Formats: sequence, C-alpha cells, structure tokens
Amino acid sequence: MNNGEQQSQGAAPDVRQLQDRLAGAFVRTDHAAEKLGPSVYDAEAIPERAREEVEAMLATGDLFRYRGTADSSVAKLEREFAEFMGVPFALAVTSCSSALFLSLKALDIRPGDRVLIPAFTFAAVPSAIVHAGGVPELVEVGDNYRIDVADFERRLDGARIVMISHMRGHTSDMDAIMRLCDARGIPVIEDAAHSLGTLWNGRKIGTIGKIGCFSFQSYKLMNAGEGGMLITDDADLFARAVIMSGAYEHNWKQHAAAQERFRFWQNKLPLYNMRLNNLSAAVVRPQLKEVPRRVRDGRANHDYVAAILNASQWFHVPPPLDPEARAPDSIQFNLRGFKSDEEAAAFQKAAGERGVSVQIFGLSEDNARAYWNWQFLGRDFDLPKTKRMLMRACDVRLPARLGKKELDLLVNAILGAAEDVMKTNAQVPERRSVRSVA
Repeated sequence: MNNGEQQSQGAAPDVRQLQDRLAGAFVRTDHAAEKLGPSVYDAEAIPERAREEVEAMLATGDLFRYRGTADSSVAKLEREFAEFMGVPFALAVTSCSSALFLSLKALDIRPGDRVLIPAFTFAAVPSAIVHAGGVPELVEVGDNYRIDVADFERRLDGARIVMISHMRGHTSDMDAIMRLCDARGIPVIEDAAHSLGTLWNGRKIGTIGKIGCFSFQSYKLMNAGEGGMLITDDADLFARAVIMSGAYEHNWKQHAAAQERFRFWQNKLPLYNMRLNNLSAAVVRPQLKEVPRRVRDGRANHDYVAAILNASQWFHVPPPLDPEARAPDSIQFNLRGFKSDEEAAAFQKAAGERGVSVQIFGLSEDNARAYWNWQFLGRDFDLPKTKRMLMRACDVRLPARLGKKELDLLVNAILGAAEDVMKTNAQVPERRSVRSVA
C-alpha cells in the first residue's frame, strides 16, 4: 500500500497486517554489533534535596495537601511554580489531563460545546473534552507539526473554547491564533505538557492563553511520576478550578489569594477530587531549579541531532518558527523518499534492531497520537494533511541528560537503519559514521 493519495483518505491503516508482511522484509541482519543505542527512557535522578522532605513525610504519614496549614509541600510547589512562570495563580493537580479538564469546567463548558484542538495531539486531550461534556473539533496540522492556521480559521466560528496543544513542544502561530480568538471572544487553553521552558516572542508558553496546563509525568521536563499544574492570571477561574479540584468545605482558605472569589463559589460547584499529594510535590519541587539547565541541554541535543539528520537525503527536521525558542526533550523528523508504508515501517523496525526506538505516529500500532485511533469520539474525520504527516513523521526521545557520544550512537543507528531499508531499492552513497571528538 502506498502513501500519498491513497493514505490521505479512507480507513485507518491496518498496522498489524503491515507488521506481518514486514517480517524479515527490507532489513539486513548483519549489524548485531551495532545494537548500542542509548537508553532514552531512563529519567534523571531525583535531586538529593527531595530526600529529607520525603523522609519526613514517611515518618509522619502527612501526605494530604490540606493538612491544616498553608505551608504544605503542594502549597510551596504552587507558589514557586507561579513565581517561576510569572503568574499570580497556580494549582497543582494529579495530571495535565486533570488540569485540562478543570480548565474546561472553570470556563463553564456546557454539554455539546465545540472545543477546537489540533488533530496532532495525545488522546488524553480529546478525552478531557469528552469527560467535561464537550465535543472535540479537530483542526488540520501541517508537516511542521503545527496548526494549519487557515483551517483553524475556517472551523473557528461556533466554537466555545480553543485548546491548543503544543504537541511535542512545537508551538503553533500563537499570534495568529490569539488574534482570531480574541476577535471572537473565544478563550484559549494552552496544553503545555511538552513546553515547560518554551518561549514565544519572549513570553513563556502557558501564559499566553487564558489558562496554561503542564505535566509532571515521568517523560516530561519535571518528573513526579504523575502530576500536573494549572496556571492563570484570572482570580475567578482560579477559584473555580481550586474548589472543583477538591478543596471541599473551607480548605480553599489555605490558598492565600482570591479569597473573595472562593467565598462566592462556596457550595456552588461539584468536587472532582484531582488534588496533588504532598509526596509528589516534594519529589518535583527541587526540579524546578533544574529547568533552565535541562532546557539548555535539551535544546543543544536537539539541534545537534537535527543538523545531522537534515544533512541526510532521507530525513527532514522542520525548523522552529521565528518567534519560538523551544525546550525539546524529543526530536521529530519526516521521512523523505520512503515511497511505501512498508518501507517506512521497515525503517522503524530496523532502527529498533539497532537499539533506537523510533515511532512513526501513523504506523505504530494503536498509537495514541494518531487521531483515527480515538474511536471513543464516535465519528470519522477527513483530515488528509494531518494523515499524510502522521504516516511519515518519526518520534524519538532525546533527554537532556544524553552526552555527545550517546547522541552519536543514536544518530548513527537512525542513519544506518535508513540505509538498511533504502539500499534494497536504490544505491546510496557510502556513509561515514558520526563520531564525537573527545
């Protein structure tokens, strides 16, 4: 089955059938000695500063955030995160998905309200909308992984809320998006799960829309295992979100700000119990000081690998937009010259055999970022531009902790995997391995 026109329409690709046909196809097996790819899923060690606070909690069992004092670990995390982001209000919750859900409820979403989201995002984003009673409306995404602004504008009228996912840390044109939404009075929620530390025209991502949401899941820049943060400069939205997160009775009094709005909303809102606990907060708090270093190192690693991949005939790494200063912890690139799904999937397989996990979003079985797998939405979407991108867009984790030698192992595995596949159909120039200078 070819990509191009055939892949832009119709049913979702049958990935299982494709994998069965691929067994042994295209891939050479003479590179056992090259299976040296670095581990990209290991997290950085939790800073030693967290240990004393965690051990004190283990001794007391004092894990609940509302423990009769406004100085809990969660409260400290909220104050420090708000200061770091330059906003007055921050609410720590169980996940970024919880933050997205509470943002929608704080904005008073009603059953059936349309919420625009990019078609390239994680399944938890439309899930949060469904959970809140809304209807996700998917917008086309280009081969640079960012919203197609023309399609966004076509679909915007009639939307109640816009939720912009900065997917994998790629920032869409926020100037155009905010201009279009502000003109219509439509609030914008920023899903900044992948974008802590990213700047847009010097402004921190997550502070441009009405509400910003962040993730502390293990593969993000700050790691609590699970956790999230909601930020805003709107006292009323903050008070609503805090109460609905589970600040029952008068627990909201432990939040120093917006007391008048809390009193107004007392007993008027449901409780969804999405509070972060003190143990998770104690684990993640010391990492806030590590963010600038992780941003710096992550960007350097990304740009190093991107330059090498862009020099190859087989790959293209889209550049950032001019106003964007990214904070990447992964790299995405598009395959070039791979004419069939079999060739593309064979590359994915060959990279794995060389020790590097490459996901092609549209060809990885049941990938939660391929919109046709969101069957819970109960309808099909005609999004040819996004589908073409997903069928050739590759995803590789690139943690900030990797050094140059590890990066070279990774990039050599990717380049070698492409040659393994493409040499079966065409001659390619002899490649010299990338090596770091000690």
